[in-house]
Amino acid sequence: MKSRCFICALLLLALSGCAMSQRPVTGVLFGEILWENTVYVRGDVTLEEGATLHIAPGTQVLFLPPLEGEDLLQVHPFFPGSELIIRGRILARGTADEPIVFRSAQADAGRGSWGAVNLRQSPEAIFSHCIFTQADSAIHSFDSLVRVEHSLFENNLVALRFNTSDIRIEHNLIRDNAAGIRFHYGAPIINNNHLVDNGKSFFITSHPRDYLIRNNNILRSREYSVVFGEEVPEDVQMADNYWGSTDPAQIEASLFDGRRLAYLGQLIYLPAATQPFAEAGPSWIR
Repeated sequence: MKSRCFICALLLLALSGCAMSQRPVTGVLFGEILWENTVYVRGDVTLEEGATLHIAPGTQVLFLPPLEGEDLLQVHPFFPGSELIIRGRILARGTADEPIVFRSAQADAGRGSWGAVNLRQSPEAIFSHCIFTQADSAIHSFDSLVRVEHSLFENNLVALRFNTSDIRIEHNLIRDNAAGIRFHYGAPIINNNHLVDNGKSFFITSHPRDYLIRNNNILRSREYSVVFGEEVPEDVQMADNYWGSTDPAQIEASLFDGRRLAYLGQLIYLPAATQPFAEAGPSWIR
């Protein structure tokens, strides 16, 4: 009897995933949920506390424009457009052959066409071998436990944005976003990522602490490699990263810190790596 109930439960879970791939997901989600194939998201969709969302390898999560009354949460810490608001657990583990894609349902839409995967006190959020594009803030996290690895962030307004979160960001390609990584407070480990052609590669807005940022390639930032917000009076340690040059004048020209405004701290970038880290970024995409 127990085995029969277990098989039935698995069947219902699989069927619920298939059903969601055929019609837009809206409203509030509860329980154990499986997404696979193609899933359309419309409006502010909330995964409630205690629920778990599993996303299968190869899944495409496509964000539709919200209908009237479906996008009531638009002011920060939420965003205009359809978004996933995660209060439970999200496990998005793709593979090199079958990455999970988060993008607009309109293939040629620009940055900011959908809101965010918005983590709100999530006890576990794992993203591996994922592709994020066309978002306002592709991953936004508050007070959550997050792991982001071996993924691509491209053509977003902000790739990764967080505060007061325990977050590991490792082996990702963060390319051609208006801002790459934006954060304050929190306890980030940001290691072995390849950041290239972003407007601002790092935007540190307020009192960073308990952070480790090293072994990253930070290249060809269109505006600045690192920007300090007004609430960063302390120095910030970012030694052992590669800046595309070993010339201090060239590196410092890409920084907006106490070298420009006296009340800000300074970025401590020495010792700087003398060559790019070959292992930085995901091995499956360059």
